[in-house]
Amino acid sequence: MSILFDSFQEWKDYCDQSNKSIFEPVLAYEIEQKGKTEEQIWAGLNKAYQVMKDAVQTGLTKEMNSYSGMIKGGAKKVANYPTAVLSPEFQRLISRALAAKEVNSCMGRVVAAPTAGASGILPGTLVTLQEIHDLPDQKILEGLLVGAGVALILEKRASLAGAVGGCQAETGSAAAMASAAIVYALGGSIDQSFNAVAITIQCMLGLVCDPVAGLVEIPCVVRNASAAAIANSSAQIALADVSPVIPVDECVDAMGEIGNSMEAKYKETAQGGLAATPTGQAISKRVLIQDIEIMEDDSEG
Repeated sequence: MSILFDSFQEWKDYCDQSNKSIFEPVLAYEIEQKGKTEEQIWAGLNKAYQVMKDAVQTGLTKEMNSYSGMIKGGAKKVANYPTAVLSPEFQRLISRALAAKEVNSCMGRVVAAPTAGASGILPGTLVTLQEIHDLPDQKILEGLLVGAGVALILEKRASLAGAVGGCQAETGSAAAMASAAIVYALGGSIDQSFNAVAITIQCMLGLVCDPVAGLVEIPCVVRNASAAAIANSSAQIALADVSPVIPVDECVDAMGEIGNSMEAKYKETAQGGLAATPTGQAISKRVLIQDIEIMEDDSEG
């Protein structure tokens, strides 16, 4: 990937012809683009993964209360709830995705993967995956490179920004990155990794970006949890060699087409969807009043 692949098919063909693992061309791309050594790239990935793990831990142990009042430590509540809907592992997955995203909503340190609005998905999925399967850090770091390669193609053929393609472009892309990384880390083939991406996109198509009060809190936080669940279900399906039927590149193009045709009010403008509900509008007015009072206090000081 010293030059950016235009499609998942190109990526697969290159790996097949050069007998390389799926993450290797992404590593080469990173080395060239950043002008760093391979050791420096691995060190950077390790640092990013540590930040992800720290965000999960912070969200599950510290008080997570956002300025708007919409976020009130939901991750801890989920983690400590006595009844697991499916299994303790699923409960941990959901709580961890919530935790990392709540840290972002409360102005903490996260990894934008691929965006801050979707910053709970990769931490939630990869930390839980590593724990369940006792995977070495190196395998997770390679999975992060796989996810990065997915994001590079999604950005080129569709979008990663909610303001351009709706929430399908943010949480949908992050879930696709995570699903490919999961399949890779569990020994899946290139086809299975890319099928996981296709299945994930099929599940996330059309999701609008409608942040209440224009803040990346509601419904963004809970969407991170649901996207983490979708990433895992897509990986499970793909690992079993269930075909997505529609090839991954065509799924990506469909996501781009939907994003282009989506009305502007559903693209991070806080003018449609949940943001336009009576409660959403009331919260927006309250937050605006708080902002004005703070500005007045600052000017008087």
